[in-house]
Amino acid sequence: MKAVLAVLRAYPLLFAAAVVAALVVQLNPAWRGILIYDRTAIGSGEVWRLWTGHLVHFGWPHFIADVGLLAILGHALGRTHACFSRLAFAVMPPFISLCLYVFEPAMQRYAGLSALDLGMLLYLAGRGWQRNWRDWFWPAILAIYVIELGLEITRGGEGGGVIRFDDPSVRVATGAHLAGAAYAVAAWVVARRRERGEDGGREAGDGKPDD
Repeated sequence: MKAVLAVLRAYPLLFAAAVVAALVVQLNPAWRGILIYDRTAIGSGEVWRLWTGHLVHFGWPHFIADVGLLAILGHALGRTHACFSRLAFAVMPPFISLCLYVFEPAMQRYAGLSALDLGMLLYLAGRGWQRNWRDWFWPAILAIYVIELGLEITRGGEGGGVIRFDDPSVRVATGAHLAGAAYAVAAWVVARRRERGEDGGREAGDGKPDD
């Protein structure tokens, strides 16, 4: 019991808050209408939907898959990549939503954490592979990611795969997943360049006397 409590206390607060918020929204179906990504409503000025739409899910199977992966990612990302995690929660949801708004005008509704999850997973895999380029695990994760996107594109976003939505008209939003991937790659490039700059600065200062 003590071990469980210790794990819970160490769990990143930001991820815990996101999980709880998604659960509260799921337990209150009437909130879906005012929180979901709705293109017409956003165009009318309801910009909060760019964030809150990601907390809405089309049924419990959709919720469990998305929130379950987010909870797992919290353990892997929350401590080791805290800066990325904070920025991702603030910036990635509206980035994904704005990509849909600009590039997929036919999509009237969008909901779910899957694109955010996949963006975080891709960043984690990229950083993990960066530490050891011979490690097979992270390339396998990246390959699965690419295969999934390929299947979504070739199938035209039909249905939810193994997930059954509570609305039969809902389809997988491949564009959202691609936007999450683009954000993750950009974040990885920025982190890589910053680290190289810091390494270069340390090397340049190695042979100089201290001030």
